[in-house]
Amino acid sequence: MPSINASFGMIRDWNAQDADALMKYANNYRIWKNLRDGFPHPYTIEDARSFIAAAIEKTPATYFAIATAEEAIGGIGIVINQDVHRLTAEMGYWLGEPFWGKGIMTEAATRFTDFAFEEFGLVRIYAEPYAANRVSCRVLEKAGFQLEGRMRSSMIKEGRIGDQLLYAKIRTLQEG
Repeated sequence: MPSINASFGMIRDWNAQDADALMKYANNYRIWKNLRDGFPHPYTIEDARSFIAAAIEKTPATYFAIATAEEAIGGIGIVINQDVHRLTAEMGYWLGEPFWGKGIMTEAATRFTDFAFEEFGLVRIYAEPYAANRVSCRVLEKAGFQLEGRMRSSMIKEGRIGDQLLYAKIRTLQEG
């Protein structure tokens, strides 16, 4: 994937040199508590290397680094659905805590969504943040996603059952 330029730096492919930065920023309870359990905590250097190796091998690439000129500071990606849902993908993302509140995630989500629509021929991209994660919901709203509904008691994290919200962005196709 060519890098997507942004005011904070870029969205680009992961590479082996990102392992230390990935571990540094991903090993954070405040990030982990808002992600699925597949995202480990604590986040070790072995976890970082394993994730990066898997991301590099994936064809087509669908997991990318959010990076400054110096280092990776977060991640963003999609899982493309199958069968009758093949034009739909779920998006996930996270950002290192020192970079919160600077508009980076909103810009990354907006630019990445535009890229994913074009690159993968998608019609719909959705995200399912935990209802209690108002910051992530606000990121999606600022990136042009619309709230479609509340999925009641749809997840469990740290032994607590909670709701998720369903946000989606629809690609506007040219008629003709």
